[in-house]
Amino acid sequence: MPKNHRLILASASPRRRELLAQLGFAFDVIVADVVEHEDPATDPRVMVAHNAALKADFVAGRHPEAVVLGADTTVFLDGEAINKPRDLDEARAMLRRLSGKVHTVFTGVAVRHLARKLVIDRGVSSQVEFKPFGDSVIEEYVTRVNTLDKAGAYSIQEATELIIAGYQGSFSNIMGLPMEATKQILTQDVLQG
Repeated sequence: MPKNHRLILASASPRRRELLAQLGFAFDVIVADVVEHEDPATDPRVMVAHNAALKADFVAGRHPEAVVLGADTTVFLDGEAINKPRDLDEARAMLRRLSGKVHTVFTGVAVRHLARKLVIDRGVSSQVEFKPFGDSVIEEYVTRVNTLDKAGAYSIQEATELIIAGYQGSFSNIMGLPMEATKQILTQDVLQG
């Protein structure tokens, strides 16, 4: 990342903020005022790429001299995207549905720098296997974890022992921002663009 460039994270997600900070970048947060596409029947790769670009484009349009990072994550199971639950009942239903199964987590990453006409879009996927569990585990989980602001109603890094059997791929991708791909974009691709 060039030293003289301002970096903006176009996301309200506290997990994305935390992960980007772990990469050592100084950045500002400006939440994109957009309506995300969340049709469960849409190809999840297309949906997260669209939403990440929507966020990055919105903020970059207002800050053309900055490097803007947008991201979007969804959970995919049985041909359908599972986004954030509307309420606790829907969160419980999502957890029941994921119990004992392997699903895919897709994240779209979009980086924009309008002054340099830089447009970078990447997609990352990881697999997560859930333990089989019943309603008593679900009740314990929803009391320990804020499930309402997370795709699939779960957090890979919280109360993991209750529901997660294992995963393959990028752990940080499952959290909402693939650090490896993001670091490569910001340290190499932005410099070359």
